[in-house]
Amino acid sequence: MPTPQTARLREVAQAIADALPPEIDEVVLTGSVSRGMADDVSDIEMLILTPGEPDLEECFALAAGCGLSNRGTWGPQGGPTQRVSGLRDSVPIELIFWSRAQADAAVDAIFDGVVGPADALANGVALRTTGRLAQWQERLREVPAELAAAQIEDAALTWGGFAAAGLLTIVRPGERLALVERMVDDASRVVRMVFALNRVWPPTLKRLAVRSAGLAVKPDRLAERIDEALTEPDPRRALLTMTELQLETVLLAPDGPNILRARQWLAEGRALLGDHPDRVTGQG
Repeated sequence: MPTPQTARLREVAQAIADALPPEIDEVVLTGSVSRGMADDVSDIEMLILTPGEPDLEECFALAAGCGLSNRGTWGPQGGPTQRVSGLRDSVPIELIFWSRAQADAAVDAIFDGVVGPADALANGVALRTTGRLAQWQERLREVPAELAAAQIEDAALTWGGFAAAGLLTIVRPGERLALVERMVDDASRVVRMVFALNRVWPPTLKRLAVRSAGLAVKPDRLAERIDEALTEPDPRRALLTMTELQLETVLLAPDGPNILRARQWLAEGRALLGDHPDRVTGQG
């Protein structure tokens, strides 16, 4: 059931799409609004396809014609992707402009491992379309088995290859930044692996509890345990919580070189962190 705020923001998004010139024939609503999960702080994210490669000045003019005020841009400049931000009806708006050719190439690239836009497009809502989005979504119904296997192996890449005792160097006093950096990367890899195991395109890390609720294959309390690890004040306990989650995740995965190495290494790390808390003052 979409949230009440979703209906309001979809109306704003549709008004923006309706204000675009007729030669723009594909407008896709993405983000939390497209998935029906918008709340009071949600923005509106849209993908707009232009006939040819747009420049930033043209995109600013299009945004102005759609009623956006406080216009700005973000991200890399000078490439084929143009980004315009602004406000309409007091709602933050983010518009991504692609040419039709760039959009088709981006979808093709997903199946070569460049999965960045896959989740957004798979869950997008057409506000104006010639059928392109439906064609993309048919291709994106699930992650191909070969690509999922590669994603699982890649997610496990950093879990091993050095002595498990090296984990102790980031639970010493004064190493909170290094600890959090490592745990955030590990949590991101857990999420990527879990979604690949379910043949689902990986999402952003926002609203993880909701996005992962329907997955059939996952560790217990996935999102909750990530929160617990990242908020636990005791460094050793925090890393132990994350390491146990990683280990449970790789035990769900099919065998592969990185997975087999990770299972052994994570088991060693769990034992080390759980059985030898007095060793956190080691050097290295």
